[in-house]
Amino acid sequence: MASLHPPSLVCTTCPCFFAFFSFFNYGHILSLLSVVTSHAVLVAVLAALSGLQDRGTGGLGNGWVVLIACVVLVGLFALQHRGTHRVAFVFAPIVVLWLLSIGVIGLYNIIRWNPRVCLALSPHYIVKFFKITGRDGWISLGGVLLAVTGTEAMFADLGHFTAASIRLAFVGVIYPCLVLQYMGQAAFLSKNMSDVHDSFYLSIPRTVFWPMFVLASLAAIVGSQSIISATFSIVKQCLSLGCFPRVKVVHTSRWIYGQIYIPEINWILMVLCLAVTVGFRDINIIGNAYGLACITVMFVTTWLMALVIIFVWKKNILPALSFLVFFGSIEGAYLSASFIKVPQGGWTPIALAFVFMFIMYVWHYGTRRKYLFDLQNKVSMKWILTLGPSLGIVRVPGIGLIYTELVTGVPAIFSHFVTNLPAFHQILVFVCVKSVPVPYVPVDERYLIGRIGPRQYRMYRCIVRYGYKDVQKDDENFENHLVMSIAKFIQMEAEEAASSGSYESSNEGRMAVIHTTDATGTGLIMRDSNEGTSLTRSSKSETLQSLQSIYEQESGGLSRRRVRFQVAEEEQINPQVRDELSDLLEAKEAGVAYIIGHSYVKARKNSNFLKSFAIDYAYSFLRKNCRGPSVTLHIPHISLIEVGMIYYV
Repeated sequence: MASLHPPSLVCTTCPCFFAFFSFFNYGHILSLLSVVTSHAVLVAVLAALSGLQDRGTGGLGNGWVVLIACVVLVGLFALQHRGTHRVAFVFAPIVVLWLLSIGVIGLYNIIRWNPRVCLALSPHYIVKFFKITGRDGWISLGGVLLAVTGTEAMFADLGHFTAASIRLAFVGVIYPCLVLQYMGQAAFLSKNMSDVHDSFYLSIPRTVFWPMFVLASLAAIVGSQSIISATFSIVKQCLSLGCFPRVKVVHTSRWIYGQIYIPEINWILMVLCLAVTVGFRDINIIGNAYGLACITVMFVTTWLMALVIIFVWKKNILPALSFLVFFGSIEGAYLSASFIKVPQGGWTPIALAFVFMFIMYVWHYGTRRKYLFDLQNKVSMKWILTLGPSLGIVRVPGIGLIYTELVTGVPAIFSHFVTNLPAFHQILVFVCVKSVPVPYVPVDERYLIGRIGPRQYRMYRCIVRYGYKDVQKDDENFENHLVMSIAKFIQMEAEEAASSGSYESSNEGRMAVIHTTDATGTGLIMRDSNEGTSLTRSSKSETLQSLQSIYEQESGGLSRRRVRFQVAEEEQINPQVRDELSDLLEAKEAGVAYIIGHSYVKARKNSNFLKSFAIDYAYSFLRKNCRGPSVTLHIPHISLIEVGMIYYV
């Protein structure tokens, strides 16, 4: 996937050095955001279509090229909802054919125009170049950078392929073809200096111009597709880590993992691309912006990589410092040269970067302040114990799942709810969904179950952990997994209590990892609801059951696997454990309600202007225009209860 846009912008003196440099900086893709993506797509499309201008007097004007580019961009973004797998079968053939073609054309130009250009592979000429050119050579680094900025497209697929496979493809195919192409352009320019404005297309033999033009356009489209898909993946990871407002994530493939589509990001990228295309209309200006964006991301990633070496890999500071000095000095030279291009279009990525940084910072700041408010105002266990086993309210049949961000304690939403409506379900489960900073969490380690208060209170805590690459689907078995996990926790707790000789002892605050794939040791039997007769009498009235069936039919007729549980009669179970399991199953048959806070975040009256603006206006605007937590958590609408609450942070 290398330099998918035609390398018509520059021709480097020593392509070997610069392409090899990009190979070691594949980590910068972790910082790829919409700023780089929009400019990458523009450079790819405009560079491919620039061939329409350079065929003598019959070439199209710049206005027509811009118009055609806008049409291609609109079509490209309009097809994103169909998913990457729709065009994946043509991706590899087009890219391989494109790389081999530019390699062959580069070799042809070397042989025809100047075979001595192969001497440019020697680093000696880099030193000689800077000795002769001096300051002008340093300034030219800003343009030379564009010779390698197309190679980051291949690293966009690190989430779908292994690093070893990408390295093999780079060393075996991409790198040799790039070197041959750039040396071919250098050989062509050594005899045709007047054609420097579009050396790629002008160096192509006329007999193969149109096939190469079509192939370049297709390569630009599939290359842009990979960059856009990578942006979706990175935005999803930022969303999982709480660094980006909640957006709609659509999984476009049922069989291939990780292929997603985010409508809001897609249309924002399209608007940005069209605005920059129509506003600048010059590929050189857009190239300046793209080059500055790429080298800035590389430079920042190098610093972050040094921190990873020290704090994550636990290595000595010397290797990290060596890494930082070696790559940082090279990237620093490129970055300093690129800053000269700021007045010539380089200001665009800087402005867009500040906008996205402001959005992400405000969202993270507001979310963090809201979490701290919950942490400081959580209900004390002493207050709950004074209420008694009934919690001082009416315990109605069913299971109440109270969603909270807290992993310890009882959230303030609980006291707010019972104060206004003194009734709650006979089984209470405080559910906390957490995204942990690892790619994936195994299913067997996803659920952590604990108890809140004494056993007769029937209050539990469930922490559901996801990695930032895990897919949080609308899992129809979540309720069943939850019931099985709680039942298994009850059994495990009883076994530990029996070994200590006191069943009444409660392990308050202790959490246990429950393996949901292993049904043994739960004391329950799970069967399909259509197997035989009803195992447990439902607490729902016939009217409620009728209303639920009508709602499910009107909601699209989604068929869910209905199961029933029963306590295993043949097992020797402690009578008190059997009673607790029976209460759990009775509540499950009565129904499950999802309770979530509908919060309004306000800044305190004594807050300064910046905090008031960030919370009352910016964060409030983002919350109102992003997806609600109930949709993000895939909570069924028929069972949702929202509790309004104001947070003064």
